[in-house]
Amino acid sequence: MSINRRQFLRRAGMITALGLGSSFVISGFRKKEVAVAAEFATTPKGLQAKRWAMVVDMSKFKTEADINGVIEACHKLHNVPKFPNTKDEIKWIWEDDYHHTFAGGHNEYLDDHVLHSPFMVLCNHCENPPCVKACPTQATFQRPDGIVSMDYHRCIGCRFCMGACPFGARSFNFRDPRPFIEEVSAEYPTRTPGVVEKCNFCYERLADGLMPACVEKSNGGLIFGDLDDPDSEVRKIVSTKFTIRRKPELGTQPSVYYLVGGGEDA
Repeated sequence: MSINRRQFLRRAGMITALGLGSSFVISGFRKKEVAVAAEFATTPKGLQAKRWAMVVDMSKFKTEADINGVIEACHKLHNVPKFPNTKDEIKWIWEDDYHHTFAGGHNEYLDDHVLHSPFMVLCNHCENPPCVKACPTQATFQRPDGIVSMDYHRCIGCRFCMGACPFGARSFNFRDPRPFIEEVSAEYPTRTPGVVEKCNFCYERLADGLMPACVEKSNGGLIFGDLDDPDSEVRKIVSTKFTIRRKPELGTQPSVYYLVGGGEDA
């Protein structure tokens, strides 16, 4: 679904008229509560955190199979389609080279192994997410635990969030994705044309007390936990090891950290 500026403004006006814009109240719910209500309900055994974060230990990804296994686990669970044309590609987690992953931060004396290694890339679930500010319908919102989430039913396909994201972490369904899903997973809803989507840190699994699918499949390469908990593994790594983040100069404060160079102390 592609809309021009006039069509978007018309839809935005309708949304405002219906009470779906700005700071409003519907049936006693504030806008954030409406969005959160659309998510998976947390069970008594659900995992909770003040701020979820991930560390990517690149030393654990030694082969293409290591990386592809993680990508497949995520995409299969979340019904990510496989389009034959790359221009229609939908991706939640993927691999990229050092220069694209850490654009602008090139160090010509960096170890050759690091420079030529593939890096796992996904939504950074930023502490200051520009995508949330750009979304006119609150289809993209930030949960109290830091996860930047989406309500697909509220997405109008304007793609403002895609323009605002400096990491290219969002994909748009130009075509109906459902015919291109090899095996539909009943654990997560499929999407429709005209909807943006991205990694959600597997909040539906967290609600059931499970770690993200990519973390389970990574054999220790992806470490996930509460960054605000001094005793969590992610906090200990970030506090004692040298880690880097993507485009830190932008001030978005990504919640995904990369451990490179064998994990030496900072």
